[in-house]
Amino acid sequence: MKIVALVGSNANFSYNRELLKFIQKHYIDNYEIKLAEIKNIPLFCEGLAEPDSVKNLANQILDSDMVIIATSENQHSVSSALKSVIEWLSSVEHPFLNKPVMVIGVSSQHTGSARAQVRLKNVLASPGVGAIVYNGNEFMLGNASEKFDEDGNLDSATVEFLDKFWHQFMDFYQTINGRKLDNQC
Repeated sequence: MKIVALVGSNANFSYNRELLKFIQKHYIDNYEIKLAEIKNIPLFCEGLAEPDSVKNLANQILDSDMVIIATSENQHSVSSALKSVIEWLSSVEHPFLNKPVMVIGVSSQHTGSARAQVRLKNVLASPGVGAIVYNGNEFMLGNASEKFDEDGNLDSATVEFLDKFWHQFMDFYQTINGRKLDNQC
């Protein structure tokens, strides 16, 4: 199964990127997870030609079975960089249309990315985007600096919850696709 893991931040250091790297490493035996960055995608400007970076990201998403988006939270919402990327991906290309999407997030604050996740799920389900967004349990990791060790690993309680959440999402994926996954961990 091919999964695109979209880093929802254009910052040089992001706990959301660290979370996606951990997920990539943790599930490597069962899933092909490719990190996708938004760092080099310019801000959306209506009327401009779609840049190659957007076309490349759209193709990655189209070629995947599902997408994970790790969103940061800025002013109780999604980062402007991530919102801009979604604008690009709903103007000419529409790679999220009917694509299963898992929204997760990390924050240095207690609330994780709770408010950003709610807003992002609404954006992803909107006309022009049309993703199939998982709205079951939620994975929002707060106090990020305390959860990762120096090697980028998460503490055991967090990994246990991540595994539970992951399995719930995979059940959701099976339900919407009407088939059993062969490589479910």
